[in-house]
Amino acid sequence: MAWRSWPRENVEQMTANPDGTPEWVPDARELADLELLLSGAFDPLTGFLGSADTASVIENGRLADGTPWPDLVTLTLPPDHPVSAGQELTLRDPEGVALATVTVTERAADGLVAGPVKSHGAPEHGPFARLRRPPAEVRAEAGDRPVLAVTMRGPLDHLDEITATARELDATILLLPLAFGEGGPAVVRAALKARDGLPSGTRVVVVPLAPREPEIDLELREHIATAYGADEHLAGPEPITLPGPPHRRGLVVFFTGLSGSGKSTIARGLHDVLLERGGRTVTYLDGDVVRRLLSAGLTFSKQDRDLNIRRIGFVAAEVARHGGLAICAPIAPYAATRDEVRHMAETVGADFVLVHVSTPLAECERRDRKGLYAKARAGLIPEFTGVSDPYEEPDDADLTLDTTGMTVDRAVGSVLDLLTSGGWLR
Repeated sequence: MAWRSWPRENVEQMTANPDGTPEWVPDARELADLELLLSGAFDPLTGFLGSADTASVIENGRLADGTPWPDLVTLTLPPDHPVSAGQELTLRDPEGVALATVTVTERAADGLVAGPVKSHGAPEHGPFARLRRPPAEVRAEAGDRPVLAVTMRGPLDHLDEITATARELDATILLLPLAFGEGGPAVVRAALKARDGLPSGTRVVVVPLAPREPEIDLELREHIATAYGADEHLAGPEPITLPGPPHRRGLVVFFTGLSGSGKSTIARGLHDVLLERGGRTVTYLDGDVVRRLLSAGLTFSKQDRDLNIRRIGFVAAEVARHGGLAICAPIAPYAATRDEVRHMAETVGADFVLVHVSTPLAECERRDRKGLYAKARAGLIPEFTGVSDPYEEPDDADLTLDTTGMTVDRAVGSVLDLLTSGGWLR
């Protein structure tokens, strides 16, 4: 089913195609839901839910027309995205490949976008692409013989009981590993291993279902099993996951603050101390260095500044994905973009610590070693944070430091105390 396509380079979370028509790159959960909508696994849904269906599902576990449905399947765009009701919205994967078109029937004030979806062709799936198949194809393959579907998020136990149930029903066995995120491939491997211990003819079909609350998750499993033709459904046991101790997990330490606040100095000091201590792989991503290299050519418009922070966040998350500790020190003036970086880290199973270096503007301007504030006051630097562009102070910082009158050693020590008390340093 999967058609392979070459990735497009330098594609970000866009708002418009070259011809001006709106487009968007959904997040990982929305992309998984989109695939299930397009394949028919979310039957009877044909698109993303609007406000009436959303309210009804939350209140009654039913769509607005009374059809039972257990959970929200929604698409949310930022307030400044240009799409409106009556338009078509192109949805792309993170590499820029067009996946589907949404015919927008509703654009709510909270960013909710509703409407039916139409496929642009089967997407590039990545691992185990050959095992992602539409329900109609799987049902046709089963013919008239009963189907015992087993949904699973982890290894299966009691294969003999599954075999006995299938023989009692004279049914073929269909294993449906619910693969999502970093742990998805492991669930599929567990299904393939289980297949070897089950009767001949057992099939494995991958379903990219994002985890939900247990009761809702079970209801969605039932819906999906039915879509794949199940006459009987067994829900496999949930995986037992014990997160490793903090000092073994990936970590992103993200400093934010005005230019001249001291964040880069503290970040460099933290980096030096951690290198002296040893025990962790440490990477320092300084805002100025990233600007010269990874983000060369970007301007200081809001769009380009957000893009610069996303690039820093992506690299930091990749470092943390493999257990490393990444230190970032950009200005990062916008709360929504900082939230995106937090989400990037958490999506790969890493932790995220936000340090707000809250040194007041007057003190930052007094230091002004680079003369940036003077140029901004003179109108030579447009959209300068703190002067002609806002800085949104975080309300979710794990540590707040005003470096006025504070030594570098004391500031670094405060960050070290936080990381030690949190268990990220031993």
